[in-house]
Amino acid sequence: MTPSPLQESIPSPLAAISLKLVGAITILASLIDFATLLFPPQFGNRAWQLATTTNLVDRGIVPLVGIALMFTGYWIDTSIGKVSRRTNLAVDPRFWTCLLSCLLGLVFLFTTVLHPNNVRIQSREALTQVEQEANQATSQLEERLNQDLSQRRAQIDALLNDEAQLNAAIARGELDEAQQAQIESFKNDPEALNEFLNSQVGEAQTQLQTQIGEQKKDATARLKSEAAKATVRITLSSLLLAAGYTFIGWQGLRRLLAMVA
Repeated sequence: MTPSPLQESIPSPLAAISLKLVGAITILASLIDFATLLFPPQFGNRAWQLATTTNLVDRGIVPLVGIALMFTGYWIDTSIGKVSRRTNLAVDPRFWTCLLSCLLGLVFLFTTVLHPNNVRIQSREALTQVEQEANQATSQLEERLNQDLSQRRAQIDALLNDEAQLNAAIARGELDEAQQAQIESFKNDPEALNEFLNSQVGEAQTQLQTQIGEQKKDATARLKSEAAKATVRITLSSLLLAAGYTFIGWQGLRRLLAMVA
């Protein structure tokens, strides 16, 4: 259908031109931004996948705004009879914009599945690392306590076996009366020394193990909370973006095809 001379003579309002221009610039700038995020690709790197999908979703609303601005500009032109019917959709920017919208809908639908799975795997790996660090800290604790036990036993044995060294320590004020009495009791009951040292090591071990356990519990709770927040936020945002892009793209294509039919 050929546009009438009246339609051709009607100038496009500045608002329509501005909306279409700003919309096109917004879309193109967003695509450049998306391409920058994807380069260089590291599809085998899970951390890269997580960071990329998160950034894509966080910026996913920008092209949608550009598409809305562009179609608003075309709506203004249509409302005043400026836009004529076209038989070749390949030269209609609205056609390619709708295709892009459908493509972005598929991309965000894919991130809805990909991101939660990556978060789950990363969270599991992080929890395994926390478990390993806790076990390593426990092993280091036991090793250090055993060294302290051997060192203290050697010091007390030296005092028990060398009267001169004991007297020198007393003279220097390194031992108070209670400690002197305790060392004297160890002379009369060697088994008491073992009980004393084991008791002190046991108390220190219990205290430090409790501290390690609390740190492990806090780290585990923090990781699970962060994983849950990231999963919910990105998944819901991806679903909304996928629905928005798909709806606009499909409805736009359907109406454009109806116009040329």
